[in-house]
Amino acid sequence: MKRREFITLLAGAAAWPLAARAQQSADRMRLIGALTGVADGPTSQARAAVFTKELQELGWINGRNIRIDHRWGGGDADMIRRQATDLVALAPDVILTTGGPATERMLQTTRSIPIVFAVVPDPVGSGFVARLSRPGGNATGFMQFEYSLSAKWLELLKQVVPTVTQAAVLRDPAITAGIGQFAVIQAAASSLGMEVSPINITDDSEIERAIFDFARSPNCGLIVTAAASAIARRDLIVSLAARYKLPAIYSAREYVSSGGLISYATDFTDQYRRAAGYVDRILKGARPADLPVQAPTKYELVINLKTAKSLGLAIPPAVLARADEVIE
Repeated sequence: MKRREFITLLAGAAAWPLAARAQQSADRMRLIGALTGVADGPTSQARAAVFTKELQELGWINGRNIRIDHRWGGGDADMIRRQATDLVALAPDVILTTGGPATERMLQTTRSIPIVFAVVPDPVGSGFVARLSRPGGNATGFMQFEYSLSAKWLELLKQVVPTVTQAAVLRDPAITAGIGQFAVIQAAASSLGMEVSPINITDDSEIERAIFDFARSPNCGLIVTAAASAIARRDLIVSLAARYKLPAIYSAREYVSSGGLISYATDFTDQYRRAAGYVDRILKGARPADLPVQAPTKYELVINLKTAKSLGLAIPPAVLARADEVIE
């Protein structure tokens, strides 16, 4: 054997283990952790299914080359903390989170594992990312809304019930978004001839007492801002609005499915679809720090006509015409 051929053969043999290891790395099962909504909630399950389906379209098959470990926070701080700790201990390749509390806890638990978040109201104000265009850390994802949406809730309430002059705004003062949403609503109130007052989301009894006191005023309505703590209490809030005959505008479709009057919100299912695209890019080597946080591209208006009838309201034709879904 000639010396040149021998050297080429030797170099090729040395490269075999490296090539084999690279192939094994490419073919290995990837682990995706997910800390999202309510385990038995049909909406949460539907969004998880959309996320899984979109990953499949991108070539990631659950049980074949990825494994998705779903955990559910349910708006409970202790549960979110435990689930975040458990997920990080599994050392997943990437983690999907839903909402501010889950994202905050996950970032407190790990600053190395890539995180893709969805339905987060204010990622910059909450300190999750340095800026929207270049997040700069181990997290990126999709904003729940832009703050200007908050004024739309007040406008919609006035359109549906022109006689309303007062609105109670349920908000979570413990989160940046809770303060920001109320500020935008308050700024828009005077131009609509409205007065607004906050009701802080604390414990159930305080919410009941505050809504009872407010409902004694004439010409009043309710706005429920975006907060995981509110979603977790949606049955209570919807039942209180019904009991005191308060027309209410909600920040998520789940309320209307539970009997609420109207919601105007981001199409969250679309966010899960887009989140799968970011997970795909990260699994292929992209860094969250370089993937810009994206604003919503789709909003949906959902109206419950059965609830409107029980309140004695006739939804204006112009509002009905804009509805993406009408529940009858």
